[in-house]
Formats: sequence, C-alpha cells, structure tokens
Amino acid sequence: DAKFITITAGAGIGVDSGLPDFRGNKGFWNFYKDFKGKFSFSDCANPLFLERHPHQFWGFYGHRLNLYRETVPHEGFNILQEFCKQAHI
Repeated sequence: DAKFITITAGAGIGVDSGLPDFRGNKGFWNFYKDFKGKFSFSDCANPLFLERHPHQFWGFYGHRLNLYRETVPHEGFNILQEFCKQAHI
C-alpha cells in the first residue's frame, strides 16, 4: 500500500552511466581547481553560496546540469523505473 518509494544508491549508479563522482581521481570536484582551498562542496551546496558568489554558483551548477543532460542512464535506472511501475508507485 506504499504511495512512495525511496531509493538510495550513492554515486556509483551515476558513475556507471559515465558521470564523474565528486571526490575521486577523475571526480567532478577536479573540474573546479580554482575552488580548491577557497570553496568546499558544502559551501557550494549552501543556499547562501548563490547570494554571495552568483557567478561561481551558476558555473558550478550549470556545468553539472549539462553533464546530467548529456548522460544516458545505464540499465540499472531502467530496472528501478520498471520496479516502480510494477509497484504502481
């Protein structure tokens, strides 16, 4: 009788689709070398970051959005989607 389902998968499910993780050797955070020692991931995830550093905010999140838009999900996403359909969620 569930109305919702929560799936926690971690970074691995995105990495398997070709997205970089955040902290690995080829991680997403490595795209932002000018942030090193200046902004942490927690800083960028804080809503005040947009107010205080709008240029960096839009660059950071715009780049992520473009990566996500260009990524083709791997079969694991289809399996999860089918599971939710069958469960009528």
